[in-house]
Amino acid sequence: MKWVTRQNASVDRIACPWLIKRFIDPEAEFLYVPAAEVKSVADETGAIPYDVAGVELGHVDGRCSFESILLKYRVQDPALDRLARIVHGADVSQDVGITPEAAGLKAIAHGFAMVHGANDHLKIELETPLYDALYAWCEHEVARA
Repeated sequence: MKWVTRQNASVDRIACPWLIKRFIDPEAEFLYVPAAEVKSVADETGAIPYDVAGVELGHVDGRCSFESILLKYRVQDPALDRLARIVHGADVSQDVGITPEAAGLKAIAHGFAMVHGANDHLKIELETPLYDALYAWCEHEVARA
C-alpha cells in the first residue's frame, strides 16, 4: 500500500511510518508532498492519507495520528499503547507533559528535522532504530508493571 502525508516530517509523520511498517504493512511506501496536494495525490495514487487535517488517520477526537492508526487497524499491544502516549505528548504541544519521555522524544524528533530538513525518507531510515529502541523500552516497562 501507499501512504501519503505532508512533507517536512517530524514526530507523528515519522512515528506513523515506523508503526505501519512494523505492525500493519511491511511493504508500505510513503509519499511526502506539500500539504495542499495530499488529497489529490491520495485520489490519484490510491494512497492512504495520514496526519493531515480532515482525514480519518489524523488528529481526531483528541488523538494524534499514531493513536488514530492504532485504533483503525485494531492494533492491541500494551507496549504500543505506552509508546502512543509518548508520541502523543511529543506531537501535541499542549500535552508534552503527558509522560516524562514525551519531551525527550520531541527534542530528538525536532533535532532530526532540523538536521535533515525535507529529506523525509532519510529521517524515517535514521529514526527507525530510535522507535525500535523506544518500543523495546515500553515492552520492558509494561512487563515490569
